[in-house]
Amino acid sequence: MMNQLTNTETSTTNWKSLYRVGGAAALLMFALTLVQSFIFITNPPPSTVIDYFTLFQKNKILGLLDLDLLLIVINILLILIYLALYIALSRFNKSYTAIALTLGLVGATLFFASREATFGMLSLSNQYNAATTDVQRAALLAAGQALLTIYNGTAFDLSYILGGVVILIFSAVMLQSNVFSKATIYVGIVMGVLMLVPPTVGTIGLFLSLISLLPTLIWLILIVRRFFQMK
Repeated sequence: MMNQLTNTETSTTNWKSLYRVGGAAALLMFALTLVQSFIFITNPPPSTVIDYFTLFQKNKILGLLDLDLLLIVINILLILIYLALYIALSRFNKSYTAIALTLGLVGATLFFASREATFGMLSLSNQYNAATTDVQRAALLAAGQALLTIYNGTAFDLSYILGGVVILIFSAVMLQSNVFSKATIYVGIVMGVLMLVPPTVGTIGLFLSLISLLPTLIWLILIVRRFFQMK
């Protein structure tokens, strides 16, 4: 036990900068999650391509935010958090933490691929506004619909589910360690389970995604505190 504690302290010291980066990323993710949630509540995303085009012509920033601009940033931050968790927990179970990190990177990549619409819709909106014929407008509307199909498609669903699986794996490894508190572990498990159903799966999916916000915010605060303690 004494050797394990000594190794833990040495490892923590060696990776102090990464833990601080992970803590800062989690703190920023907490803030951006609140902002994104507020935007979705006060300015719900449009449901049709033409409504998105209209929104972009009125307010380009709001259009980008409604198409998950902040969630793209959040997924970049998640990569830093996953990396810090991997370093903190890999000595307890190298196999599971390697799997979690790999799945986390795959999930983030899939999310980025699914968000082609974020800036693509802005470009199409500008082209639609400048179009002079009905044929041009129809083609641009079709292109916009294709982007929205990808936006809510398989890549997004899989990235969302993988996010839940990653949190569950890291939480399972936390149970084998003395690094994170029991509260962090159990909140992470609740968060991971809720994320196994993507928000695109009807009303239940949307409901569970909204419910998952609370454990997500709590989990972020807990790991922020722990990462900054690991000096």
